[in-house]
Amino acid sequence: MKRLKITNDHGWTPRTLRKQERKIKNTLLRQRVMAVRLVMEGYLGKEVASMVNVCRQTVSHYVSLFNEGGLELLPHRDFAPGREPFLTEEQQEEIKQLVLTTTPAELGWDVASAWNTKLLQSYEHFGVSISREALRKLLHRKGLSWTRPTYTLAKGDPDRQKNFEKQIDFIKKT
Repeated sequence: MKRLKITNDHGWTPRTLRKQERKIKNTLLRQRVMAVRLVMEGYLGKEVASMVNVCRQTVSHYVSLFNEGGLELLPHRDFAPGREPFLTEEQQEEIKQLVLTTTPAELGWDVASAWNTKLLQSYEHFGVSISREALRKLLHRKGLSWTRPTYTLAKGDPDRQKNFEKQIDFIKKT
């Protein structure tokens, strides 16, 4: 097995790395710096791996990151890109605008005055079937939150309401 080597120390010594280690609050980053420092001090990769409780390949990865860019590259973590969304960004915006500007009753879908995930699920405008939970998460990502619909009286007369409020205030005073 080939010994891990620090090919470019970027001006860091084991002593300065130990001081830097003590200052770091993030435990994962501290673990990475510790692994590099231990390799710099001459420990084998498998020994370092057991000391910091990671596998040997992970220690090798930390050392290669440090050799490339010093401590600046150590915090960098690659994440998997994830699955492609079913709807494009434009289609997601279209659903957001649909929820914000229309009601199911206006589209002739239902007598409901507000959208819910069950109604949106049956809205197959894009030819894609999406679960209710996925729709809820999509709406949340778009900055929308669930609220209970409020009822407003369409036939309310503002002048009569003001007169009523004045009468109530008068009654309260007397």
